[in-house]
Amino acid sequence: ELGWISKVYVNRPAVVRHAEQIKKWRTVKGNWQAAWLLKAVTCIDLTTLSGDDTPSNVHRLCFKAKHPIREDLLKALDMHDEGIAVAAVCVYPARVIDAVNTLMAAGCDIPVASVAAGFPSGQTPLETKLAEIRLAVEYGAREIDIVISRSLVLAGQWEGLYEEIRQCRQACGKAHMKTILATGELGSLPNVYKASMIAMMAGSDFIKTSTGKEVENATFPVGVVMMRAIREYYWQTGNKVGFKPAGGIRTAKDAITWLMLVKDELGVEWLKPELFRLGASSLLEDIEKQIFYHVTGTYPLPHDLATV
Repeated sequence: ELGWISKVYVNRPAVVRHAEQIKKWRTVKGNWQAAWLLKAVTCIDLTTLSGDDTPSNVHRLCFKAKHPIREDLLKALDMHDEGIAVAAVCVYPARVIDAVNTLMAAGCDIPVASVAAGFPSGQTPLETKLAEIRLAVEYGAREIDIVISRSLVLAGQWEGLYEEIRQCRQACGKAHMKTILATGELGSLPNVYKASMIAMMAGSDFIKTSTGKEVENATFPVGVVMMRAIREYYWQTGNKVGFKPAGGIRTAKDAITWLMLVKDELGVEWLKPELFRLGASSLLEDIEKQIFYHVTGTYPLPHDLATV
């Protein structure tokens, strides 16, 4: 719907002002904080996207995904029977089979997500992107995080962007598709809004801020703009699209602030793994430290918590 796209206007000063206010929000304390942190855990896409990934560190990641918080800490919170686990394990396509086999052997139904479509740069031919998506699905990935060609946004080629994402959606088949906008490289907030709309029109199940490899990743101004696009799309179509901030989210306080922002902009119904994810590799470690402190009154020593 290009007429819809052409009318987009973003009040940047208002967005930036709102983002500054978000940073000053008071965080929750005590049992409320522990509850929000456990909610955050269930929305994490636990990720390893390094050039030196091996089957062994993927195995460790999968074990941590199934047991993200120490059992005794969960018992102290009376949450040991609630099935607390992360939302997904995210790896490169070459490591999908390792993750799928490990989780299957552990009797665990956590889905495996795979980045694809020329991640992280998007600078590969469309045919190659589609082949990579199909291979990742064939290997057993149930979620695919694609990355768009930023050049299409910067050149205003909205129909071309729509067609690329539509074909990627088709290649995903039954797998859920998260579309990474790489917002730090889109040039402006109006471009972020337009790219969000195009991605949703083309069939994305989620829109995601960043690959985590850009200079600027998930920021609150970008988050506000993307969530306003999701809300507008829902009002116009009745379809709920998920939101995933990724990159630079490392602390428990960051996670809670993102959860509170989603609640504020989209409502409580978005605060579930089906509609909200946190892309993170080191976030879980800080969340577990904060829960350890809540239960014991002291911060953990290096040997107290398992590392991934």
